[in-house]
This record gives sequence, structure tokens and C-alpha cells, in this order.
Amino acid sequence: MVFRTSRLYFFASLLFAVLGFAQTPGAGVAQVLDDWHQAAAVSDEARYFGHFARNGIFMGTDATEHWTVNAFRVWAKPAFDGKRAWKFKARDRHVDFSADGKTAWFDELLDSGTMGTCRGSGVLTRSGKTWKIAQYNLSLPVPNSLLGGIVKQIVAPPK
Repeated sequence: MVFRTSRLYFFASLLFAVLGFAQTPGAGVAQVLDDWHQAAAVSDEARYFGHFARNGIFMGTDATEHWTVNAFRVWAKPAFDGKRAWKFKARDRHVDFSADGKTAWFDELLDSGTMGTCRGSGVLTRSGKTWKIAQYNLSLPVPNSLLGGIVKQIVAPPK
């Protein structure tokens, strides 16, 4: 009886250990986004663009920046030819999933040495065990106290 009980505890402990090391869907999405940001920081163009879905979209901070992956890659090529394209580090991220677990959407606050605090949001899709970025939207959160002046600058006719 002692032998059976010991074996039962051993196998139960092993099962819990394996489940504890299994990657959660949220961790998988975070890993893709973190690696994507890191790839830009070290100018790894192939790795960076490899995280996009085939029909992925990147929306930049300017209203005119609605890029297909191919168009974005052409635009970003000069930046990736340097030592680093751009550097963003996520400091706060929220991820949610569709009921079937094949779609994830997220928002993240980012620290950037050149742009200050930014916000990224987007959608990832899962094919098998691989997450791909279907849409990414980079924005600059504007403090409410500055919003009025910025809106005036944006809507003011050019001089």
C-alpha cells in the first residue's frame, strides 16, 4: 500500500510539474511581441518581419501610416540597415483571447528612448502553435492637459 501511495504522489507531482512548465497562451503571445520588439532593437529585419502574418498590417503614429507588411518593409529597410531600427520595451501588457483560442488582441504601454511613452495595440492569429501579428497599431498617448493645444496644431491650416 505504501508503495502504491508513493507512486501515486510521484506521478501526481510529475503531472503538476509538467503542467507548471507548459506555456500559457498569454505567455506565447508575450514571447512573440517581446521577440518582435527585440528584433527591431538589433536590426534583425528577417526576424522582425517574420513575426507578421502574411496579410499583416502596421499602423504608425501618422494618420497616413496604414502599411501592408510588404510596404512597411520597404519603408523600414533604411532603418534596419543600421545598427538598430527602433527600440521599444513593453512595461505593461494586457492580452485577451477569442473563445476558440485562435485570435488574441492586446494593448501594451511601451518605453522608447526617442518617443517617450507609446502605446501598441493589435491582433495576433494562431496557426498551429505559432502566433503571428495580423495587425499592430503604434500610437502616442497624449496627456489630456496637452490635448487641446495639439488638436489645434493638427487641424490648423498650413501656413
